[in-house]
Amino acid sequence: MSADEIIAALPQGARVLVQGAAGESRALAQAVTRSARTDLSFVGVWLPGVNSETYGAERGVRVTTFFLTLQLKAARGGVEFLPLGYNDIRAYLQGQRIDAFMAMVSSPDANGVCSFGAAVDFIAELWPRIPVRVGHINARAPRTRGHDGIPRAALTHVIEADEALAPPPAEREDEVSRAIAAHFAALVSDGATVQAGIGKLPGACLRALRGKRELRVHSGLIGDWALDLLEAGALANAPIVTGLALGSERLYGAIDSPRFAFRPVSHTHSLAEMSKLQRFVTLNSALEVDLLGQGYSEAGAEGLSSGPGGSLDFARGAKLAGGLRVIVQPSTAARGAVSRIVPAGAGRRPVTLSRFDIDVVITEYGAADLRGLSHDARAARLVAIADPAHRAALSEEWRDYRARVLKD
Repeated sequence: MSADEIIAALPQGARVLVQGAAGESRALAQAVTRSARTDLSFVGVWLPGVNSETYGAERGVRVTTFFLTLQLKAARGGVEFLPLGYNDIRAYLQGQRIDAFMAMVSSPDANGVCSFGAAVDFIAELWPRIPVRVGHINARAPRTRGHDGIPRAALTHVIEADEALAPPPAEREDEVSRAIAAHFAALVSDGATVQAGIGKLPGACLRALRGKRELRVHSGLIGDWALDLLEAGALANAPIVTGLALGSERLYGAIDSPRFAFRPVSHTHSLAEMSKLQRFVTLNSALEVDLLGQGYSEAGAEGLSSGPGGSLDFARGAKLAGGLRVIVQPSTAARGAVSRIVPAGAGRRPVTLSRFDIDVVITEYGAADLRGLSHDARAARLVAIADPAHRAALSEEWRDYRARVLKD
């Protein structure tokens, strides 16, 4: 069937789960856009800077998202934005009536089984209970290991078409990112297990670990940095555990190796699984951190753009593992005019990570270890890694906050 015929054949009023990230079929998404149907509704985990389709939201089709891409934000009309962490997204999807799914899959193997390729996260676990199964068989989609995949015979509708997998968002490679990466590398010992979130800085930070040895990877997402660590001999002889790969053609061409294990969210974001990890270091980025040590990652100057994603799940898992939770960010925005270390409670709401979910904050000026400190000591360490031009104002803001709130 063609993509347009498949969309026309979906059941009346169907709720459709759409695979996002590098597992999104743009051929099917664009067929939805061309369709005049408004009875369908769509739900998916679409990543800003990666997935740009709107699934008819601009004409009132209900589209439920957990990250607010620029395109969905502009579409407005039918968009429902649910700011949930990954374990909460999993619980939400398990509680929904889902009538169909659309996902990119690999060509079937000798046993007639297709892999979910570079994007396994939710779909690998949920598909057996979804009655209508739409597969875009893409010869360019890699065959990955660690999950059972889906039999070709279990797919209700199929299109076969070559399509490039989604490229990664741009990374930051400059003196600031290199300084931040060096501070991060100093915190990671040989034999650690590492996780990284999406953003412009994690790739640079992880590449700074190429001189380490016996590292392991347990992450909801990997980029080219995972392959760089593997090729540098930095990794232990153990599978790189992830649910999503988002990178270059070089990465997509390598992840069919047995060195990679693609597992669903029920494993990658499981607190029980993370509690078993040795020397677990989580790495995520923030838009702002305030002087209490709270991290803000969901709203920028243009308003809300993201949900908490997996950062809270990994912060909780690392706590159980006795690990280290690291947040990285440049010290300023707007070419130095705006400090990204901000007064207590002054970040753009909502708070993504509380002061109990962050151990170390890193900017290009250093690493502020906040563990076991008083309010004053935490604030002092955060002021010390702010841009020098903003330190005096931040110190004055802290004195005012202390007099008004702490009253000691």
